[in-house]
Amino acid sequence: MQIEQTADGSNTLFVPELNEHYHSVKGALTESEHIFINMGLKHSAVSAPHVLEIGFGTGLNAFLTQLEAERSKRSIRFTTLERYPLAESVVRSLNYPEHIAPEHAASYYALHQAEWNIPVSISPHFTLCKIETDFTTYHFEDNYDVIYFDAFAPEKQPEMWSQPLFETLFRQTNRGGILTTYCAKGVVRRMLQSAGFTVERLPGPPGGKREILRAVKA
Repeated sequence: MQIEQTADGSNTLFVPELNEHYHSVKGALTESEHIFINMGLKHSAVSAPHVLEIGFGTGLNAFLTQLEAERSKRSIRFTTLERYPLAESVVRSLNYPEHIAPEHAASYYALHQAEWNIPVSISPHFTLCKIETDFTTYHFEDNYDVIYFDAFAPEKQPEMWSQPLFETLFRQTNRGGILTTYCAKGVVRRMLQSAGFTVERLPGPPGGKREILRAVKA
C-alpha cells in the first residue's frame, strides 16, 4: 500500500493489488467533502441523524462528519463497516488532521483508536461505532438517515454493488433518508431506483468526476 498526494494537497492510499486508490487523485479531501458532507449530510433535515458508512477506510469521511457535527452542533451517531482496518502507522502517515484541522488532531486519531463493535463517544456531538465486518453478509438491526456508500469501484469490488444489497440498504433507510455515492454509472443508478430510491445525478466535485449520485427514500 502506497501513500500518494492528490491534486488538492491531501493524501490518499494506492492499493497495487487492486490497482485502485482510496480516493480520487483529483483531490481526496475535495471529493469527500463534496459527495458525503455537502451533498449528503447537509441535505438531511434530521436534527440528530444516524449516519451509515460503507467503508471506513482512512477515516476521512468520519473525521469530516465529526467536524461538521461540532460546527453545526448536531448530535450525530456514525456507524461504519470495514472488513480490512488499516494499521495505525498507515493512518498517521496520511497526515489528515495536520492538513485539514490541526486543532482536532486528537479527535481524528481517537476515531482509529476507538474500540471496535461498540459505540464510543468521540465528542459531545459525535458517537462512533466501527464494525469490523463484511458488508455483503452483515445483518442490519438499525435504521439510518444518511448513508455514505464509499466502497471500491464496481469493477474492483463487484460483490459490493448488487441489487440485493441496495434493497437491504433501502429497507434500513428512514423515510426521507439520503444515500450518496461517487459512482454515477447507469447500472448503479438503475439498481438504486429498482430498490425504491428516487435518484438524481448531481455535479461531481470540482476538478473530479463529472457526476455523482444522490438517492432519497421518498
